[in-house]
Amino acid sequence: MLFESIFSIQNHTDFEETALKIFHHQYINNLVYQRFCNLLGITRSSVTSIDRIPYLPIEFFKKEKVVSTTKIPQKVFTSSGTTGSVTSKHYVSDLSIYEDSFRKGFQHFYGDITEYVVLALLPSYLEREGSSLVYMAEKLIEDSQHPESGFYLYETKKLIDTLQTLLTSDKKILLLGVSFALLDLIEQHKIRLTDQVVVMETGGMKGRRKELIREELHQKLSKGFGIQKIHSEYGMTELLSQAYSKGDGIFECPPWMKMSVRNPEDPLSTIGYNRTGGINIIDLANINSCSFIATQDLGKVSKDGSFQILGRFDHSDIRGCNLMAL
Repeated sequence: MLFESIFSIQNHTDFEETALKIFHHQYINNLVYQRFCNLLGITRSSVTSIDRIPYLPIEFFKKEKVVSTTKIPQKVFTSSGTTGSVTSKHYVSDLSIYEDSFRKGFQHFYGDITEYVVLALLPSYLEREGSSLVYMAEKLIEDSQHPESGFYLYETKKLIDTLQTLLTSDKKILLLGVSFALLDLIEQHKIRLTDQVVVMETGGMKGRRKELIREELHQKLSKGFGIQKIHSEYGMTELLSQAYSKGDGIFECPPWMKMSVRNPEDPLSTIGYNRTGGINIIDLANINSCSFIATQDLGKVSKDGSFQILGRFDHSDIRGCNLMAL
């Protein structure tokens, strides 16, 4: 079956072949995406390489049911948002694909999850329903099989005590936290970590603090925890895969995920390596929704496929919004 080839990709040829098959599948079965393609004058037969595949603006997940299957969703993931704002909805018809994606993705970059104690500090996500990040963290906590693994919702003293105890052992530790909660932690408690701890921020101040550029955030966290590198996870409600950075804000994708950069002045064209523009994502794990997404993130991609996130489009700067008028 098509989805079985997603996690067996070995090279660019495998990726392109699978991406084209998924495009054809989604053009036929995803009516929202099909109408979008038709509006651009792009048909299934006209796309013969991945460079010709159109990217669906991510805003469609707020206004439409973006699905490529008739199966009843097993789960609906929702984005966070301010009171009264419209949130994105990702209808997931097969949770096993999401679970395969985040498990294999973590394994690809960090190795066996059972080697880690997973400490999750995700207060804003735990306080609402439908978070894909909480779902992933919950499964990784279960998979780790360590009794110390778990969520710490405003239990910072307990978290610090657990960290102090674990630091006397030889266990690897993953401290996964939303940015504002990690900053709160280092301001409220003095702690010095070692290289056995991977501190991974998931981004976002969620209205709790002033937004910081990633470099400034990492400087504060590095100083506060007494470690050199801060890791990052890049994911979103609309994706079933994650990219990871092991420091310096340089992200890498798993083999079934790829980034490119579109021209801010012409959203239907791409620009070259190491130039700043809008981030387009191919996430083949999104086989049952849409694998080709134009995000609101600004960034640049290197020739080796690694990328940086440099900011976001202001709503007034988004061009091509008329393409959403289906």
